Order: sequence, then C-alpha cells, then structure tokens
Amino acid sequence: MSNHSAAVDRIESATTRAFVTVWCALLFITGIEVFLAYEQIPVLIFLTALVGLSVIKAALIIAYFMHLKFEKLSLFLTLFPMLILCIILMLIMFMPDSSRLMMMRPR
Repeated sequence: MSNHSAAVDRIESATTRAFVTVWCALLFITGIEVFLAYEQIPVLIFLTALVGLSVIKAALIIAYFMHLKFEKLSLFLTLFPMLILCIILMLIMFMPDSSRLMMMRPR
C-alpha cells in the first residue's frame, strides 16, 4: 500500500511550473476572447474563433486541472468520444436556429 501512495505522489510532469504555464495560457486565451468581443468582425468568424478557443481552453483545463493528462489512455479514450458527441449534438440543436437568424438579418 505504501508503494501505491509513493507512486501517486510522484508524477514527473505534474510540477508547479507546468500548472502556472497552463494558467498563463488560459489567461492569454481569455484575453484574446475579450479582445475579439470588442472588435468589429463578422459574426461567423467571431463565433468560430470563440468556439475554437473555448475548446482549447476546455482541453487544457481537463488535461491539467482535472489531472486527466496523468491518467491511463483508456480513461481518455472513454471521455473523448463523449466530447465529440456533445459537440455534434450542440451543432444539431443550434444549427437550425442560427440558420433562421442569419436569414432574418436585414441586408
């Protein structure tokens, strides 16, 4: 039992420096998102950029702060397909509404 606790306490890449680096990257991405909110860019590009940046942020949070980076590959392989499924379901649910709103927009 003591061998297990020693192995759990010693994760090679789980250093304070790695977590601070990830936190700084998340802060930088959030800054980009706030900057994009104040810029006058087309809505489609704006939303695509926000969704892409949000997926990157979610991946970093899941990998480092939820410690999935340090888990077995089998756990990742059970969670990643659910992420894809959630994205597909969101696209299916929101695509008709977004298409309708794009058509109603005055030209």
